[in-house]
Amino acid sequence: MPVIPLISQEEIQQKVQELGQKITQDYQGKELDVVGVLKGCFLFMADLIRHIQLPLTCDFIRVSSYGDQKVSSGVVRFDFDVTQPITNKHVLLVEDIIDTGLTINYLLQNFQTRNPASLKVCSLLHKPENTRKKVQIDYLGFTIPNKFVIGYGLDFAGKYRNLPYVGILEEDAEP
Repeated sequence: MPVIPLISQEEIQQKVQELGQKITQDYQGKELDVVGVLKGCFLFMADLIRHIQLPLTCDFIRVSSYGDQKVSSGVVRFDFDVTQPITNKHVLLVEDIIDTGLTINYLLQNFQTRNPASLKVCSLLHKPENTRKKVQIDYLGFTIPNKFVIGYGLDFAGKYRNLPYVGILEEDAEP
């Protein structure tokens, strides 16, 4: 299926570098616990942490609300949790995309009960038109239109994650 590029590889890498520098500045003198939301965040998080010049640890969680569909089911399924406690740690949740806000809101509420020293959100993409639950995004790469996007870790039915850019499947593009 043809893909129409939305955000180029060069634009992504420039923004990731800027985000890494801002995070480094904001967390100066602190250790950071970076927690990625799998599977979509893995490319973004790998690139992002290379630009964070601080002592940090990495962990992952896996939740889903899409399955193989193009729209969120609205139900967050917790597949697996972090491997280390986050109590009294400075936690940065890393997402590929914040769409409805339901998943990240669920995660923020869940993580707050674990008493982190601080809890912030970094997302590569945000679709504000689709918001059902407003959440604060502390570090944001790009605001995008309400289109189903793939590439740079984002998938459709498990495919297209390996694209070095973010694109729209041709069938979802405007005529």
